[in-house]
Amino acid sequence: MDDHQALASFAALSQETRLAIVRTLVVAGPEGLAAGAIAERMGVSPSNVSFHLKELERSGLISQRRESRSIVYSASYDTLADLVTFLMEDCCAGHAGIRGTVERSTGCRPSEA
Repeated sequence: MDDHQALASFAALSQETRLAIVRTLVVAGPEGLAAGAIAERMGVSPSNVSFHLKELERSGLISQRRESRSIVYSASYDTLADLVTFLMEDCCAGHAGIRGTVERSTGCRPSEA
């Protein structure tokens, strides 16, 4: 990931609703969610969520596909992983212990209830 792509990703994530959408789609998994379901979960109008989805798709953080009459959105896990890698690329001023802590904390794990 280059600086331009990272900046576009961070710009997209710097808005509360868009960050919530990405987090919701990450939890939803590769199956994703229909736009209407996202709007309902976010508590915003379909036109409002459409605006945010467009910005997130433009940044590459989410993707869409058509399923019958619905547009289903999914997190772009590869792009999200690239963003985390970009942040950690020059990690930790030579302190291997810090980077090890970060690497152990990554990955999917069940949420604690």
